[in-house]
Amino acid sequence: MLGSHQMLLKNWRVGGYRVHDRFICVNEEMLNVTLRDLGRVHVVGIGGAGMSGIARILASRGVPVTGCDAKDSRRLAALGAVGINTAIGHDPAHLGEIDTLILSTAIPANNSERVEAARMGIRVMNRADALSAVMSGFTGVAVSGTHGKTTTTSMLTVALQYAGADPSFAIGSELNESGANAHLGTGSFFIAEADESDGAFLQLNPSVAIVTNIEADHLDYWGTFEAIEQAFLDFALAIKERAGFVVVCADDPGAVRLIESARSVGVDIRSYGESPEADFHMVDIQPSSQGWRFDTAHQGVRLGQVQLQVFGRHNALNAQAALVTMIGLGFTVQQGIEGLNKFTGTRRRFDFKGEVGGIRVYDDYAHHPTEITATLRAARELVGDGKLIVAFQAHHYYRTALFSKEFGAALGLADKVVVLEVFAPGEEPIPGASGQTMAANVPLEADCVIFEPSWSAVAQELIRGAHAGDIVMTLGAGDIGLIAIEVVERLQEREPGRTHE
Repeated sequence: MLGSHQMLLKNWRVGGYRVHDRFICVNEEMLNVTLRDLGRVHVVGIGGAGMSGIARILASRGVPVTGCDAKDSRRLAALGAVGINTAIGHDPAHLGEIDTLILSTAIPANNSERVEAARMGIRVMNRADALSAVMSGFTGVAVSGTHGKTTTTSMLTVALQYAGADPSFAIGSELNESGANAHLGTGSFFIAEADESDGAFLQLNPSVAIVTNIEADHLDYWGTFEAIEQAFLDFALAIKERAGFVVVCADDPGAVRLIESARSVGVDIRSYGESPEADFHMVDIQPSSQGWRFDTAHQGVRLGQVQLQVFGRHNALNAQAALVTMIGLGFTVQQGIEGLNKFTGTRRRFDFKGEVGGIRVYDDYAHHPTEITATLRAARELVGDGKLIVAFQAHHYYRTALFSKEFGAALGLADKVVVLEVFAPGEEPIPGASGQTMAANVPLEADCVIFEPSWSAVAQELIRGAHAGDIVMTLGAGDIGLIAIEVVERLQEREPGRTHE
């Protein structure tokens, strides 16, 4: 078992890869100085997944933390339970005697607290700066990519926990195992979900990174796909400067281009996937009654079978990324496999909400065509002869405008689709970027595609015609998961006494 604060990794090799021959330990002095400089902290947008995690870890380190958000949520209640005072709404009076203001990326320039902090000369930090501060002194592992970051980060975290490492972590969703999205551990590692949407991942200082895939998204920030690709190359080059390694998927075209360009300049790349070109080649991949199982071949040697408790071929790839990373960090293959076999999922990732009368209800964060395709293919594995009934709400006008046809094609994997209006608070509408246009692009019979702009009508539409054996799913990045809960409630009203949760 690993020591709580330090682990000696001897100069040995795994299949030709050198494991770092150095002590990996928490530099308490550097960490405390960094955090002490923050003084009293106020977090604006503290109810968000990333911000609530940062606030939780800051408080665990003894930093006085307060925060506010536009609306109440279960995350605010959870923060209150650990002694963090939060408020609903934005008010310059919240600043009080604070020393540092930390802002969510969703906070606009004209936010009253942001404006007042600038007037008062209070230090203002963004989310990435704050995450970098809490990671200081740890061996950082950053999980990046257009899709799969949350699940991969969660898998790696759980596997490390079962290996006895007690890592610190900050994840974009809550682990099923602990119910938490952040934790300050006693071990040497800090596992962070590294978000590329606003360039935040370039402000972190990890020694190790994972890149699950690279696709065109968040073009409202990056402008072009070429700019996104360059950012991931810069990310990999920064790892090289810290003598670390990068684990990259060899099945994704964008990631393959990163492998080629990064290796050409000396970055230590360890590739994984079903591609025969992968350093860690996935073999014998197949669905099981509980999820997916696969083996990994490395330099002609089978490493052992992983038997996941989550569905989806894409999740097998996520698990393999975590396994390759654990090997690179000096853990045994068996430790990695055993930990991954224990993983049971995260909130809003194929999140089971209940079963009534044989109808199963799930919620998922999928909000990009690639994610929707992966999620619905996984649901197809599970539904068998039943129908797949889906509600989807797009997030942002720009993404809807770019991918309206692709969204339609992805949603066509369902048997019945209810499309809501686009969720884009504060954005200027783009002609044609609407839920109605998207619904028109779904390649199903007209009576199987419903554009429903009324939130209150969606749950009833989803259960209309649903029978035992069917799956009902809600998809999207906003609050659409609340509809999944309402679906369960309406099914209970329709079939009292036939509930299973």
